[in-house]
Amino acid sequence: MMAARWQAEFRMLVPKKDRLTVYKYLFKEGVMVAKKDCNKPQHDDPELPVKNLYVIKLLTSLKSRGFVTESFSWQWYYWYLTNEGIEYLREYLNLPSEIVPGTLKQSLRRPAARPEGGDGERRGGKGGWGGDGGEGGKGGGWGGGKGDGYRRNFGGDGGKGGGKGGFGGKGGGFGN
Repeated sequence: MMAARWQAEFRMLVPKKDRLTVYKYLFKEGVMVAKKDCNKPQHDDPELPVKNLYVIKLLTSLKSRGFVTESFSWQWYYWYLTNEGIEYLREYLNLPSEIVPGTLKQSLRRPAARPEGGDGERRGGKGGWGGDGGEGGKGGGWGGGKGDGYRRNFGGDGGKGGGKGGFGGKGGGFGN
């Protein structure tokens, strides 16, 4: 009995207006982000005029019920709405099934046009960095060959104070 009393005493009450605001925003976007700062007076997003603590606690509650998935990195929470969460919020907010979160909407952008010129194929063929793609072993490899325009410099800066390893310092290794 004592445990139930403790849980009831420390349950967080979020005003219904703020809960609706957070749920509508989450459904509209499909994702939500919050800094781990429970003392922050307001959430970072200007569209969300609620306490940051309310956002964190509401979405933690949704996570425990399996309606969102949570990631945490560099003191920021990231929540992603699941299919069950979409159904729950659609029912909670009384939304028709035609309305979907922003993460499920099809992009209306068309793919970028290819630059004109030539027959539309990429330069370089299959060869990678060097030349015209393996005509008899010429070019086409990873790094090309002599005369491909790439200046290799493995031993410093051409013998002018470079030292070993090509790092421009004296000596060759960790202890020298």
